[in-house]
Amino acid sequence: MAKIIRHQFFYSHPQETVWEYLTKPELMEQWLMKNDFQPIIGQDFQFRTNPIPGLNFDGIFYCKVLEIVPFSRLSYSWKSGPGEGKITLDSIVIWELKPTDKGTEVFLEHSGFAKKENLDFYNGLYTGWLEKFDKIKNLLDAAEHGTINA
Repeated sequence: MAKIIRHQFFYSHPQETVWEYLTKPELMEQWLMKNDFQPIIGQDFQFRTNPIPGLNFDGIFYCKVLEIVPFSRLSYSWKSGPGEGKITLDSIVIWELKPTDKGTEVFLEHSGFAKKENLDFYNGLYTGWLEKFDKIKNLLDAAEHGTINA
């Protein structure tokens, strides 16, 4: 059975500001990973981190922008594998932002953990995304108050 990660988080910041953290490579690097993301549908890009041989992961997430609705919706493929072009995780990440009177609701859906070998990735990303939401919050708060948490 395919597993799907779904998380929701509230930021007391405008939708446009939160959107920047999901679409500007230099801001994405601060809370997620080094990347060469460009907000262009069909654009291939990569997230890069350290390899994890135990997960058959070469340290590169191979992605493609699938959908962009400015300030509201972003989706991209999220693939990884042990290297040499072999893909063992073929998943999709979807971000949705909805403005509220006091800020922005952010919804994340990460699907495609269909293979048994993807279970460790699923478990790691399930909690990992929650940590990323907190990192974005800290960055947003620091930018708003002109401070940086060490």
